[in-house]
Amino acid sequence: MRKRSIARECALKVLYQMEMTRWPSEKSLLNFWEQEPEHTEDIRDFTMRLIDGIQANLAGLDAKLSEYATNWQLSRMAVIDRNVLRMGLYELKHADGIPPKVAINEAVELAKKYGDMESSKFVNGILDKIHKKELSSPEAPHA
Repeated sequence: MRKRSIARECALKVLYQMEMTRWPSEKSLLNFWEQEPEHTEDIRDFTMRLIDGIQANLAGLDAKLSEYATNWQLSRMAVIDRNVLRMGLYELKHADGIPPKVAINEAVELAKKYGDMESSKFVNGILDKIHKKELSSPEAPHA
């Protein structure tokens, strides 16, 4: 598995832990690295970039997801789905050098691995809709 894919899995696990324990990111990351010390510095760095970026943009990410997740309240989504969507949207809108197809594919793969049977379709539908309506059209605002 590629380093960034591993880092995304790590980030998802940390985000999940943060929601379940209500711990801040620093404590959750420290706890996670103690449990999984084998990860390289590259993986740790990208994981922390994702966590920091998601946390810094959380209100905007959640607002955008709420806008596109019609008939779904963010608070009622499965914790995994919500955090996979946050990560995918963060990468679509804010992470430099990550092609939209990669961001969406990686989110879908995480949803397949950690979500339920419908998670990957749900994640793909929302991220694809945001990408098509806001990020790929000529008149789309730049992030």
